[in-house]
Amino acid sequence: EPETHFVKMLNSLGRKDVEAAVAHAQAALDRGLPFARLAAGPRDALAPLRKTDAWQEWAKGHEKLNLLHGPMLGNVTGSSVDVWIRTRKPVKAEVVVFGSDNGVVRARSEAKMTSPESDLTAVLTVKRLRPNTAYRYTVLLDGEPASQVASFETVAEEGSPSKFRVAFGGGAGHVPKWEYMWDTILKEKPNALFMLGDNVYIDDPTQPLTQDYCYYRRQARPEWRRLVGSTAVYAIYDDHDFGTNDCVPGPDIFKPAWKPEVFKRFDRNWANPQYGTPKQPGCWFDFYIGDVHFIMLDGRYYRDRKSSPPTMLGPVQRSWLFHTLKNSKGRFKVLASPVPWTIGIKPGSKDPWDGFPEERELIFSFVEKSKINGLFLIAADRHRTDLRITKRESGFPFVEFESSKLTNRHTHGVVKTDGLVWGYNKTCSFALMKFDTTADDPVVKFEAITIDGEVVHDHELKLSTITHK
Repeated sequence: EPETHFVKMLNSLGRKDVEAAVAHAQAALDRGLPFARLAAGPRDALAPLRKTDAWQEWAKGHEKLNLLHGPMLGNVTGSSVDVWIRTRKPVKAEVVVFGSDNGVVRARSEAKMTSPESDLTAVLTVKRLRPNTAYRYTVLLDGEPASQVASFETVAEEGSPSKFRVAFGGGAGHVPKWEYMWDTILKEKPNALFMLGDNVYIDDPTQPLTQDYCYYRRQARPEWRRLVGSTAVYAIYDDHDFGTNDCVPGPDIFKPAWKPEVFKRFDRNWANPQYGTPKQPGCWFDFYIGDVHFIMLDGRYYRDRKSSPPTMLGPVQRSWLFHTLKNSKGRFKVLASPVPWTIGIKPGSKDPWDGFPEERELIFSFVEKSKINGLFLIAADRHRTDLRITKRESGFPFVEFESSKLTNRHTHGVVKTDGLVWGYNKTCSFALMKFDTTADDPVVKFEAITIDGEVVHDHELKLSTITHK
């Protein structure tokens, strides 16, 4: 109900009916909307509201409310951490890191000014940390503490065997009664959270107002902030947060004209290690946690059915992928896609990799011919949690772990493809991967976990079973 009044407020402002907007804003606040939601904006749309006497009354007692969204961790390595924030006004921001057992300052980021040009966001990097070490931190705005002291833990040095956990999923529509999913994930204490697409449902690529509203709504949730304040987040998009349902935007960087603006908003709402290439925007990137190599793919920006063969990745990203796989030092190599790989997973649809079978075959054949060991697949898009194995003539099994019903209402039935190990769709769920590369035969354990924390399925995958003979 508060969100309904928030949207009616925006609609009233669009009609220049400030009196009605004030009434709907008051109704939203009366029903529990935090004042921080109004302070965040979207600012241009709410500018007339800020000039009213009602605004001055609402703002009383919130003079020190300066950190609106975040902190959100990203790109946690063995020696550094990125911290994303959004502020209420332009300020000098920095992060201070303490030892876990005392108040001694161990490291601090360089200071950055937040500005309207970046929608008052900043990514602050703290370096010179130790691997596998617990730390506490806080955000300073204009030199004053602006967040509660939170904690995080660095991961193993790149290339080092270790034990760690990664949660992932997609399908995170805003359903208030299911936002406690983020607290459920937090209880599993993952080292990282992968958001693999449909992270917020926008479906309105030509309207920046809609995009901002959807991001702000999620970022303001206390459950979300508790999770991302202590867990590194890595994100790629899919159709509902890049364009519209099953969109095929084509090969050009600047066509349709909304592409660069949508990408800019995605970029400034996450803290990924990098984005595409300097000349080729996109949300593809890779990183290591210990000796496990994670490779994240952009399945939308350059999706093109008119090319020969049709491509989901585009030639630049596909070339980068082959080079990255060929040069990988990871014992496990985890290839993440916003849509599933398995044949027949969405019968009759060309939206998953079934719509790009030649490019999928190029990738699978490259893995086989290059004898790339330790590779398995993860994906989102289908509103359930599945484990499937595609067996090939080469003898190399392509194992796929898929999950995309974090908070969605809508559910997809479990499709019984060849190689289905198990599938779960009774309620919201997420995927958890528990890596142990210190074992003689390194292993990753897959778990499907419900929104209430119940492990409904599991499976162990040993490195030796995905090694080319």
